[in-house]
Amino acid sequence: MKRYGSLRWLLLAVGIIAIIGLTGMNVYSLYALHENTLESNRENKKLQIAEFSDKIRYRFFESYYGLSSIDIKHLKSTFRKTGKFSDEVISKLNKAADDKIFDNIYFIPSDSKVCQQNEAILRYNDKLEKFVRTSSYPELVCDGMGISRTQMKSLIDDYKYSNKVIFDSHRSVTIAILDPSEKSIFGYLTMPFNQDYLRNEYLPKKLAEKFGTPDQSDMHVWLRDWVNDEIIASSDTTVQYDHEKVQFEQDFPSLFDYWELQVAFTDQSAVAASNASLIKNITVLGAAMLLLIGALVFMFRSAQKERALAQRQAGFLANVTHELKTPLAVMQAAGENLADGRVTDKTRLKNYGNHIFNEAVRLRKMIEKLLDVAKADAGQSLVEPEPINLAKKLHSYIDEHKKYIEKKGFTLHTTIEENLPMVMVDPNSFETIVSNLVENAIKYSTDEKFIHIRLKKEDEKLVLQVEDHGVGMNNKVTAHIFEKFFRAEDTLTAKTKGHGLGLSIVSNLVELNDGDITVSSTPEEGSTFTITFPVILDEEDTTDQPNTSYSTESDSLNKESEIYVN
Repeated sequence: MKRYGSLRWLLLAVGIIAIIGLTGMNVYSLYALHENTLESNRENKKLQIAEFSDKIRYRFFESYYGLSSIDIKHLKSTFRKTGKFSDEVISKLNKAADDKIFDNIYFIPSDSKVCQQNEAILRYNDKLEKFVRTSSYPELVCDGMGISRTQMKSLIDDYKYSNKVIFDSHRSVTIAILDPSEKSIFGYLTMPFNQDYLRNEYLPKKLAEKFGTPDQSDMHVWLRDWVNDEIIASSDTTVQYDHEKVQFEQDFPSLFDYWELQVAFTDQSAVAASNASLIKNITVLGAAMLLLIGALVFMFRSAQKERALAQRQAGFLANVTHELKTPLAVMQAAGENLADGRVTDKTRLKNYGNHIFNEAVRLRKMIEKLLDVAKADAGQSLVEPEPINLAKKLHSYIDEHKKYIEKKGFTLHTTIEENLPMVMVDPNSFETIVSNLVENAIKYSTDEKFIHIRLKKEDEKLVLQVEDHGVGMNNKVTAHIFEKFFRAEDTLTAKTKGHGLGLSIVSNLVELNDGDITVSSTPEEGSTFTITFPVILDEEDTTDQPNTSYSTESDSLNKESEIYVN
């Protein structure tokens, strides 16, 4: 049995560790899911940044898109004959001229050396729909043409298309017009960017439209020129740039060499939603864990109590079997002697009769206790309450049992108030309650044999107390004293006959009579059992109160009677 007890503790510990372990794994999974959710949200934001960059890139090609499909032979022939571009090219140039992103459109033939010689170049006039010579042009036009010429030198032999778009960082775009069949370059169209419109209107507007405030998009986006350490535009101008906050960088677009989109993720809405879900899941998981552990501990404690009860029942059966055999053996032996006619002397006949009577009474009491316990377990009512005067009932009990208590060598001190109200209690139950408490005091008193019975009114209740100066009990024992078959494991208990039923019966009877019972005890000093019953009626007629002339002491102020049996 002890081995199995250790096994139960081991299984309980394993079960609790398993529940905590599984809960910990689930919490870890929830946090991992939380982090993955935030990371997934950020990946989506990065895709939005890339999409925005592609749209801006397309915007710089939009005006002259489709230029690659022109008939380069026809273009060259038309320009040589009329000095103008073909109609299909003119339509593209008109569209670019109307685009606020570009300042002007310039054309430099491939064999021209105007940039080296600072001569006039061709500028497109959208009203005349042709190129006119001008000596006023920005230096970046020649810069863009020079960059394009340098790149085309290495590409011309293998290039298969009729044009090549080349950006001079954020300053201009140059379109090299080629004749792949002849591996020659016809000329260069250079379009400087309108920096004021680009920086102050177009880019800030597009950033604000796409991303808005951090509360709206969960991020803040800056367009930064990292070479010049300059912020070109921002999705929210109220947010100050801070390099430490930047968590992602994206080229803007790749055609702008020194410009990049820098992003600080705030994740406010995503974090709030994910945190709310995380807290909810952890709360449910924690509640489930506590419920499982509570259920496991409850089942374990229930099993422990059932085991302890089974052990006490086994001890009770062994004890009661012996207790039943003793009176039966005495009665059987005495009966055999009487039946055989061996006893003829009157004195001996009387002694044999007393033996049989006493053992029969003892046997009856034992059987009555067993029957009371059986009825209580079966849920059958053991009481028939009726209005009674507890003072009269208690005096009657004392008168009947004082000789017995005196014979046991005890001093009985009683304090019973007069004019007490009526209570609704079963008379037989009350006598059983008092009898068991007195018997209990007698059994567990050694050196100082003293019993004090009190009956008084407190508030709207009658309070019965039975006090002894016996061995007393510690808190561990008093916690189980009213349980069936429970007996304290000490030397005195082992030597004292009993079955662990008396106080259990008392507790059950008190409860059936709507009362309450408590015990206060100190080891080596004694115990006091306190029982309370609710009052139902004040007793006005006190003529039936018992005569208290036999009291050795009287306190007229407290109207109490005291009995001392030495």
